Amino acid sequence: MTKTLFAAAAASLLLVGAASAQTAPAPAPEHASDHAHDEHHAQHPTIESPIEALLADPATKAVVEKHLPGMDKHPAYGQFKAMSLRQVAPYSQGHITDEKIAAIDADLKALPAA
Repeated sequence: MTKTLFAAAAASLLLVGAASAQTAPAPAPEHASDHAHDEHHAQHPTIESPIEALLADPATKAVVEKHLPGMDKHPAYGQFKAMSLRQVAPYSQGHITDEKIAAIDADLKALPAA
């Protein structure tokens, strides 16, 4: 039942997010110099990245799997994979907590540059 509730909540969030994305201004283009001093974040996805980006990078996937095993096997993965962990957290029925996000973020920041 929890998976069904999570799937419904994720689907609702996806619809709301799609509607708000249509009215939001486009982000300013990033410049290479913006990340010149922070090669680590240019190399690996961050806590703010979409979940699918975190799971596509082997190093960051290991971090996510450590704290939230099987996320890519969740039945609603297709509905929430384009969202960040922070965006999905309120709809996770308590599975994605602020503490888990902080722990994942710390582990991501500790990764060596690729």
